Amino acid sequence: MRFGGFFELPMSNVAIRVENLSKRYEIGAAKQRYDTLRDQLADGFKALLTRNGFGHGRTESIWALKDVSFEVHEGEVVGIIGRNGAGKSTLLKILARITEPTCGFADIYGRMGSLLEVGTGFHPELTGRENIYLNGAVLGMRKAEIERKFDDIVAFAETERFIDTPVKRYSSGMYVRLAFAVAAHLDPELLVIDEVLAVGDVAFQKKCLGKIQEISKNEGRTILFVSHNMDAIQRLCPKCLFMEDGQLTALGDTRSVIARYLSDHDYKARPNEWIDVSQVNRSGTGQARFLAVQYSSLNQAVAFQPYANGPVDFLLSIQSDAPRRVGSLAVTLYTMSGVKLVNADTTSLGRQVTLRQGLNQIRVRIQNLYLNPGRYVVGLWLANPISAKKTGGEYDHIQTAFEMEVVENSLGRLGLRPESDGVVACQFDVLDATEEPGSSCEEGATEFARD
Repeated sequence: MRFGGFFELPMSNVAIRVENLSKRYEIGAAKQRYDTLRDQLADGFKALLTRNGFGHGRTESIWALKDVSFEVHEGEVVGIIGRNGAGKSTLLKILARITEPTCGFADIYGRMGSLLEVGTGFHPELTGRENIYLNGAVLGMRKAEIERKFDDIVAFAETERFIDTPVKRYSSGMYVRLAFAVAAHLDPELLVIDEVLAVGDVAFQKKCLGKIQEISKNEGRTILFVSHNMDAIQRLCPKCLFMEDGQLTALGDTRSVIARYLSDHDYKARPNEWIDVSQVNRSGTGQARFLAVQYSSLNQAVAFQPYANGPVDFLLSIQSDAPRRVGSLAVTLYTMSGVKLVNADTTSLGRQVTLRQGLNQIRVRIQNLYLNPGRYVVGLWLANPISAKKTGGEYDHIQTAFEMEVVENSLGRLGLRPESDGVVACQFDVLDATEEPGSSCEEGATEFARD
């Protein structure tokens, strides 16, 4: 079994070759360790209870990866998408040589830099300066090469004042800024990035995405990028992998793979009917969570279907384990390819939502839905935005709750209206050149729905 070795690039310019890669974990299996006498006595007592039927020593096997095969060529930027638990992070850990596969192999042709979690490869007791040199040495860089890049790394990370402070005192945002700056500037031939960039603020995320574009286009480096942000995946990655239950479900151009990912569920939504989302894939603490959703255009003439420029109501059933005030509740609309179009978020109104313990119903109304007819994906979000990226801040996040059809409302119009292009509906008029402009294209969002 081969395992992520370094090789010269072959004539075919393959940067990563993965064949039948699988990883099995044992649930409940204890890790072998050097025990004290107290540990040995405790383990002996547990074994005695198990033999007498008072405990159980059974373990369960799960396959985090199963028979995954693909190739990535030199200079490609490849996105990896999938729901939580799909095997994305396990795949990257094997490629980064953090863990070994159970079977199969992964060959890495070139020097790899990885950013899989906050502060990957950092020693908490060392300063930022010392960790830059340590990471450079691990990547095989000479001291002169690191020194040449040092000022650029520190400037990009915006950590000049704290560069001689031990990184254990850094915030999570400072940690990831420095970690990304090191990984991006120390010239590995391959760069592997997990969802860790979500820890940074919006401005730094844009800066990182810009840097990824720069090093992929101008420097020809190979990049694997895991993210739940479909906008970023679509912007950066011409090619995409879709992981599901540890297996490679789809591989191809990003637009078609994302469309398959977003439409891959069994929820056929109709207006004015409760849509059960309690078992939908999600992330968050679950202290407050969405159970079901209803939607309606409030217009019986179109069978209550949402229509361009019309209103749409979302009635949300939310379960909370305690009374709480929620700073951010949002209904989000995406295209079938994952582009975010509307984000009706209470933070834009400066409001908080009060939840009582138990079952709650909250109504979100978009006054004018500026979307052309077509199918869209509805997502749901519940969090306290200040701490959403820290433990306990994100209560519930469902990126793909259900699909919703926006229809054409031709009532009161004569003749047939041609099919609309694009995704955003706008109201306009055609005037004589001597007339004063009477109306203009209305774009964007209502006070409740902003792009």
